[in-house]
Amino acid sequence: MSEGTITPEVRIKELEEALATETDRLQKLFAAYETQEKELVDAKAEIEVLEKEIIDREIEKESLESIIAEKDVRARELEMRATKSSKRVEHLEPELDKMEEKYSREKDRLGKVFGIAEELDNDLRLAVTEMKARDDWYVAHMQIFEDLNKAIKERYEMIERAVESERKSQHMSRVFTERMEEMVQARSEEQAEEQAQAAEAEAATAAVEVVDEPDEAPAAEEQVADESPADAPDDTSEEEAPPQSWGDGADPWASE
Repeated sequence: MSEGTITPEVRIKELEEALATETDRLQKLFAAYETQEKELVDAKAEIEVLEKEIIDREIEKESLESIIAEKDVRARELEMRATKSSKRVEHLEPELDKMEEKYSREKDRLGKVFGIAEELDNDLRLAVTEMKARDDWYVAHMQIFEDLNKAIKERYEMIERAVESERKSQHMSRVFTERMEEMVQARSEEQAEEQAQAAEAEAATAAVEVVDEPDEAPAAEEQVADESPADAPDDTSEEEAPPQSWGDGADPWASE
């Protein structure tokens, strides 16, 4: 069939088929475009991640380089210290020998001290045990000690009372002796005075009887003899009279 004989229906059908073909092709191209766009987005995200990783690795690299540099410096310092230490060890070896000798001596001495400390600790434990036993015994017999203390206190009080009584008795005895001596002396003076007065009276009476009444002398002598015993005080009754009783601190010779 020639071109001049193509009908509109055939032309429309062809155009429709061409449109369907183009539509299908465009859909495939759009799908491919979407796929590529998605891959592009994923690629960008991956690129960003890789860039971050690159930056982190650069930072880590710089940090490692800094650490390595510090380690190199530290290693050099350690080498210097090791060299100095080795030199110092060479100089300190004699001192080390001396220190080892001192350490040996101190070890022996501390061993002895430790032995003494153990003995002292054992003695201390024994003393603590003995003190506990003593305290227990004291607690068990405390009442006996209290009674004994009370009895000793009563004994000292009795001794003090006895001493005080003896002191008062001695004082009263001294007072009594002094008063007796005063009475004896006073009585002796009175007797001496009475004897002197009696001698004077006898002398005067004898002179009068001789001059005036020589015949009445015997009667006068009898009268004087009768009056003398009556007028003379009874020394025996006063000296031999028992002392009156008095209380502590009372004066037996005070006038009533």
